[in-house]
Amino acid sequence: MIKLHDKTFEPYIQEDRIRAEVSRMAAEISRDYRDRKLLLLPLLNGSFVFAADLIREIELNCEISFVKAQSYQGTSSSGKLTELIGLAESLQDRHVLIVEDIIDSGHTLSALIPTILKQNPASLRIASLLLKPAALKVELKADYVGFEIPNDFIVGYGLDYDGLGRNLRHIYKITN
Repeated sequence: MIKLHDKTFEPYIQEDRIRAEVSRMAAEISRDYRDRKLLLLPLLNGSFVFAADLIREIELNCEISFVKAQSYQGTSSSGKLTELIGLAESLQDRHVLIVEDIIDSGHTLSALIPTILKQNPASLRIASLLLKPAALKVELKADYVGFEIPNDFIVGYGLDYDGLGRNLRHIYKITN
């Protein structure tokens, strides 16, 4: 058990399981994008740990650029997207893979995808370590998913609770 601010969390997904899923996802991505150059587009802040592990496992030429978008306040999604840092380069005719730590309500991605599509990428896919199908509020399909999880609040491996917990190697779920 760990305590962050006023909440207690219990172990949920161990580091070895996370690493195995990242490797599996990277192998699929490497196979699907064989002979193409890929641009990974991680959403900050939460996906930085996942993106770092994923890009090291991908076995093809790829680049990375970051977008910072936020829709969380405390332990729930605000339902509003605030894009804080945008793209610095063109996505025209590029193979783009959005890298997300978790798909919860789907509002962040549903607001971001039209912005990306306006730049006419050659392809656009989504990789998410975690997916909460019961929490989705919009129609959205991730192409690569590590774990489908229930609608519990979680921390660790890049995910936080009001700034704390991103550095944890395992994923923890809230108990109170």
